[in-house]
Amino acid sequence: MSENATPARRRLFDQAWLLMMLPPLFWASNAVLGRAVSGEVPPVGLAFWRWTLGMLLVLPFAWRHLRHDARALAAQWPVVLLLSALGIAVFNTFLYVGLHTTTALNAVMMQSSMPVLIVLMSLALFGDRVTPRQGVGIAVSLAGALTLIARGDPAVLIGLQLAAGDLWVLAAVLGYAAYTALLRRRPAVHGLSFIAVTFAGGAAMLLPFYLWESVGGNPMPITPTALGAVAYVALFPSIAAYLCFNRAVALVGANTAGMCIHLMPVFGSILAILFLGEQPHLYHAAGIGLIAAGILLATRRKS
Repeated sequence: MSENATPARRRLFDQAWLLMMLPPLFWASNAVLGRAVSGEVPPVGLAFWRWTLGMLLVLPFAWRHLRHDARALAAQWPVVLLLSALGIAVFNTFLYVGLHTTTALNAVMMQSSMPVLIVLMSLALFGDRVTPRQGVGIAVSLAGALTLIARGDPAVLIGLQLAAGDLWVLAAVLGYAAYTALLRRRPAVHGLSFIAVTFAGGAAMLLPFYLWESVGGNPMPITPTALGAVAYVALFPSIAAYLCFNRAVALVGANTAGMCIHLMPVFGSILAILFLGEQPHLYHAAGIGLIAAGILLATRRKS
């Protein structure tokens, strides 16, 4: 914040509780919106234009940093491409595809298990130590995710009768968990340089799939609904959520700020019920309870 900023603006940008509430609200609304427009807006088209517009909006602010960081980004291009694929191209595209055949409630609640999946990815990729308490927490949280996927019916898991949309969302969450674990390998560059390059890389990877989707008979419509959806997901779940989350990390630290993702099921449930008319069920309460309990166990530290 500059010294010329008004005291009110400075106070607003220093409210950690508000900054921690906005990202999960925007991320939950992304799932609800994706479900709401799934009958009109094709999933790859929505993802492609989301990141293309996001990159164009960020680029003017990132340009001077990009000139300074170009060499460091080029030196680690394999890592940058992998992060672009996992966190940009794969995650949201798979999420939007899944929302064509599953509910926004299920999508949001499965995403709430992401903090624990990140622990698993860090263990698998880097051998990070998992304490006994974390191990129990992981098991409990995954039981909650399975409860949501099975819609409370054990026969679904026994018969492996998973809905296609649930599998797409689960794959998306796994991809983003891997992206988060791999962020430790990202180049030491300015945050705006990093998101500008990864936004552009993700959009470039999606381009052939977007063209295939369009030629295959599902082009991106030029309608108020489609244009509004693209504008919203580019501005809020992408840019605004990132800026708020970064500021929250600066104020309270990464571990505390990262806990905000646990608010996604709360916001997602409210938004899906209010705007989509989706009905809550007992298995939603059971799943979210298990996920919350598992996360508390996995993230709790000894005093």
